[in-house]
Amino acid sequence: MTGWELLLVGAVLAVGALIQGAVGFGMNLLAAPLLALVEPRLVPAPLLVAAVSLTVLVAHRERRSVDLAGVSWTLGGRIPGTIAGALFVAALPKRAVVLAVGVTVLVAVVLTALRLPLRPNPPTLLTAGAVSGFSGTVSSIGGPPVAVVYAGEPGPVVRGTLSVIFVVGGIISIASLAALGEVGRYEALASVALQPPLLLGYLFSKRLATHLDAGRTRAAVLTVASIGAVSVLLREALR
Repeated sequence: MTGWELLLVGAVLAVGALIQGAVGFGMNLLAAPLLALVEPRLVPAPLLVAAVSLTVLVAHRERRSVDLAGVSWTLGGRIPGTIAGALFVAALPKRAVVLAVGVTVLVAVVLTALRLPLRPNPPTLLTAGAVSGFSGTVSSIGGPPVAVVYAGEPGPVVRGTLSVIFVVGGIISIASLAALGEVGRYEALASVALQPPLLLGYLFSKRLATHLDAGRTRAAVLTVASIGAVSVLLREALR
């Protein structure tokens, strides 16, 4: 990569880490498509390692606010959702599946914006976990479905709970990639190189998180979820 490309990658990661550290998710929504254009080998393994590093930091910072019961229910739905996503990708045109996921996320955002009862209880969390596993498999937007369910909760609960869920899911994904031979020397070195800008964004995210916690968390979650869903829809529509 050229010097300008390295600066661009660093800036994208720093901004993505700032958003995710403050909201609870969103880094990959910004970073994945841009990094894939600059250097395709940075996606998925190095970016995934970077995302796990960030979520570990956020989970530790918000550890007192993690909804452990919610984590269990969500992960219980995520596993079958991931399997279903893999089966759908194999059986149906990927474009149609991805478009359906994008629309589903937007519908969930609208329902939440209308303040319809969408609370983090066992049925909604199982469903959100399943949709998250499904959408993460077919379109790499696993965060918004769960985030929308937690949109009405305090900021630390949103950030801490989502981070624990993403740590577990990310480790499973990294292990799967390693088993398939997708994590080699280049990926390992690139993963280390991505850490400094990620740490910079994380350090600044605390101040933004405090700002959002003053009654702005719900709007931030819905905004980032909408951007993720719309970006996926536009990406597929323009192909």
